[in-house]
Amino acid sequence: MEWENWNVILSMLATVAFAATAVLAIREDKDLDVFGAIVLGLITAVGGGTIRDVILDVPVFWGLDLNYIWVGVGTSILAFYGRRLFAKRHIYSMMLYLDGFGAAMFGIQAAAKVWDLGFGLPAAPVILGIVTAIGGGLMRDVLAGRTTLLMKPELYAVPVMTGSIVFVAILHYLPNYRGIGSVICVLGTFAWRGAAIHWNLTMPMLARTGGESR
Repeated sequence: MEWENWNVILSMLATVAFAATAVLAIREDKDLDVFGAIVLGLITAVGGGTIRDVILDVPVFWGLDLNYIWVGVGTSILAFYGRRLFAKRHIYSMMLYLDGFGAAMFGIQAAAKVWDLGFGLPAAPVILGIVTAIGGGLMRDVLAGRTTLLMKPELYAVPVMTGSIVFVAILHYLPNYRGIGSVICVLGTFAWRGAAIHWNLTMPMLARTGGESR
């Protein structure tokens, strides 16, 4: 199978993971109906890439391939009605790892797209790589009234940022190694995120201080 086909398959699997984990992340005591589940799942799955493409002023990616929409909608419905199945520990854990791989892959893909367009080099590829990976999740959390990823010690955005920085450095200094470099950066980012999931690694938090600030 050619790499292009593998890329499409991996992208769809990542879309499944983004949509499913989005629905499962909402507590059962929330009044969430199936329409709300579809909206939250779809926003999480395609939101980051949509923001990126709007900023770049290029056709939004899912408008060129509606399979991203159908997969996101279908997965959200399945996760809503099959919540007990998806919430089983081993299945949910698999979804978390798949979500981590999706964030790594989408982040590096976004950095490559921005680089090729020559937009805001060298900072924009890194910034929009992060936006693509976590933008949908941030919008989901705001809509659902949850604490956003940026306000949690969870190691999610930092691995994507680091992988994007390394990839941009490869594109600048070693452009002939772009292909292998992208694979290494995706796997390295995923490995870091996977380790954070497995060992519950977190970022250090600001110490809380007692009393009122002056």
